[in-house]
Amino acid sequence: MSSPDLDLAQLNETQQLALGTYTSVTNQEPSAAIPLLQRSEWNVQIAIAKFFDGEAPDPVAEARASMASSTPPPQSIRREALLNGSPSFPRSSSAVRREPAPRIVPQPENQTTYRPPFLISMLFTPFNLLYRLLSGSLSLFGYLFPFLPRLLPRLSSSSTPARSRIGRRPLNPRDTAARFAREFEEEYGNHQLQFFDGGYAQAYDLAKKELKFLLVILISPEHDDTSSFVRKTLLSQEVVKYINDPQNKIILWAGSVQDSEAYQVSTALNCSKFPFAALVVHTPQDSSATMSVVARNTGLQQASAFVAKLRTAITQHSAPLERVRSTRNEQQATRNLREEQNSAYERSLAQDRERARQRREADAEKARIEQEERARVEAEEWQAQKIEQWRRWRAQSIPAEPGPSVKNVTRISLRLRSGERLIRKFAEHAEMEELYAFVECYDVLKTEEDVSLVTEPASYEHKYVFRLVSPMPRVIYDLNAGGTVGSKIGRSGNLIVEPILDEEDEAAVAASG
Repeated sequence: MSSPDLDLAQLNETQQLALGTYTSVTNQEPSAAIPLLQRSEWNVQIAIAKFFDGEAPDPVAEARASMASSTPPPQSIRREALLNGSPSFPRSSSAVRREPAPRIVPQPENQTTYRPPFLISMLFTPFNLLYRLLSGSLSLFGYLFPFLPRLLPRLSSSSTPARSRIGRRPLNPRDTAARFAREFEEEYGNHQLQFFDGGYAQAYDLAKKELKFLLVILISPEHDDTSSFVRKTLLSQEVVKYINDPQNKIILWAGSVQDSEAYQVSTALNCSKFPFAALVVHTPQDSSATMSVVARNTGLQQASAFVAKLRTAITQHSAPLERVRSTRNEQQATRNLREEQNSAYERSLAQDRERARQRREADAEKARIEQEERARVEAEEWQAQKIEQWRRWRAQSIPAEPGPSVKNVTRISLRLRSGERLIRKFAEHAEMEELYAFVECYDVLKTEEDVSLVTEPASYEHKYVFRLVSPMPRVIYDLNAGGTVGSKIGRSGNLIVEPILDEEDEAAVAASG
């Protein structure tokens, strides 16, 4: 492989094409792009992936560096030991071995088993009896010699059928814990121990989540030392006070190996003798998710020695837990602060959106009102234009006032809306609409303007906004009733032009009056 300061002219056509493609995507300088392409064997896709995702370290170089850093020269180690006044090599804290504590979920034992046909079961009956005899013998040897199950793990598995013959009905973990607590109290009387009211897996998860110590107590009612251990050690005032002390952060879970769950826990924790006690805790110095057995006790032990062993283990592992707890608290505080900030931002954003919505609605309402006002003004202007055109057009067809020679006329005195009074004669056979049209077009007729060229307005139907009323006695001459002037009014009449008001105008007039 060539050096990183390779001249562009020394690259072949394929390498120059790869360099051009890579720099067009990453915008990286050729001086920095060439070494990365060389490390990627001039593969453009690999180089681009390394550029954007980060280049993974070389495992061979890392292994060499770790070996060089973790293996100092013997002379420096010996010199450091002599300076510290110790002739031996220093012990590393990582040399302390802790046994991992697995999470045990009890396996169901009440599953439906397969029953072979009767003939086949009869044929295999001798083998079944021989198997039960051998497994019973092995269980007996395992009970007499507790070290055998650890040397021969098959013994523990072979003892499972023998244990199932005790006759205890399997329950779920919570009911099993309740049954153990009830039997424990019946056997040893009232006590102040606070057993965890769930299964081992739940206690395990709780201790891991809250960074507490899980004290596991396993007893066997068939063992001779069980009663002495419970009465003299476990229920002693010193042990009970230490376990119940909230500062020690202990979760107490106990079980009888006659139950399936407790038996599986004893197998997982490599219990070889009863009564058995183990202290399980999260060990962050091993990994971020490891639960380990940091203390164990088998057989009889004095209460003071039992407490001292627990105290020593708790003291040794409290500092790492405090560091993890502090880190978690900081992370939780940061998470809460971020959630509060996000919540405040969301509230502020919601308020801004609400104000923007209200502003948009106000603008839309204002625009709507303005548009309606413009439409109303335009409609009024259009209406006024049509009315004026209609008046000029209708004035063409209004007959002139009858002369003195005409006898059949009606003499009418009119008071217009402007207050002006006029007297005019109409033919008796003229329709009432002629009288209304005369009043409507009076302003046009008075000007004597030439309106002969005005046409009838299209798409317009004229409506009279007034009515003719006789004051004494009050009689309304409605246009819709029809009739002639002579038949309605007679030879003469005194009429008032009265505007027609709508409901809103009438209400306003009534309120002002």
